[in-house]
Amino acid sequence: MSLIVTGTIGIDTVYTPQGHREKVLGGSCTYFAAAASFHGPVRVVAAVGEDFPDSFRATLARFGGIDASGIEVRRGSKTFAWGGKYLGNMNSRETLFTELGVLAERPPAMPAAFRDSRTVFLANTHPAVQLQMLEGLPKRALAVADTMDLWINTARAELDLLLTRIDGLVLNYDEAELLTGKANTVAAARHVLRMGPRFVVVKKGEHGCILVHRDGIAALPAYPTEEVVDPTGAGDTFAGGMMGYLANHKGDAQSVATLREAIAHGTIMASFNIESFSLERLTTLTRAELDKRYREFAAMVRV
Repeated sequence: MSLIVTGTIGIDTVYTPQGHREKVLGGSCTYFAAAASFHGPVRVVAAVGEDFPDSFRATLARFGGIDASGIEVRRGSKTFAWGGKYLGNMNSRETLFTELGVLAERPPAMPAAFRDSRTVFLANTHPAVQLQMLEGLPKRALAVADTMDLWINTARAELDLLLTRIDGLVLNYDEAELLTGKANTVAAARHVLRMGPRFVVVKKGEHGCILVHRDGIAALPAYPTEEVVDPTGAGDTFAGGMMGYLANHKGDAQSVATLREAIAHGTIMASFNIESFSLERLTTLTRAELDKRYREFAAMVRV
């Protein structure tokens, strides 16, 4: 099924204990699309400013399966920019600056040719923008969204409405607790199910993730990566690997068994992404490397 994503494309400055990069390609759409493209084509709807470098477009083009015709370049505007510093073991980070740029303007327009998309991922952005995107996709068969603490705190009405319109939600364990008031991850996820979605994927960083579905539960550990260089985009590449697999799966994409396979593919994609800054590792990743690590992971978690 045709896969579409909307979210952010940005220019990041990142500091970690392993080093730093200034003004590199980032954003939720960027990481998601790069990861999803290993499974099949992905359509991107996003906005950038006139300062968006041609070299970044060339980077996106290297992935082959990314349809960038939905990236709107706005003259006189600036691309979203973010700076962050990861601390200690990189489980926490400090935001150094956020420059909204085009994100403070109207949402990007979706090309008419994208309206037949069947698989939808609403990457992290304002719930009102996610709802607008969803309403423009009448043929959708699977819609999944990401969210964050900012929207839980400042746009709760729109987020609650979004939850009644989507099939799945992806968020981390802190956000799950904030959204539901429940500290237990499973209890929080079950509460979200009562708000509308058929399934919830709760990300727990180095401790893996848990899938809570109306028909059952599945949990997977993280892949034991030996060296973490930059965690930026790990959640988005996880989602890209998961949704890319689901969009190209033949059969019921919303069964517990299929979703368990999908989160395994997401886990492996994220494990490569954190090995370097920005998209550096994904631009060199081969299909053979991806398949080899997936087989290793499958053998590791088999009981």
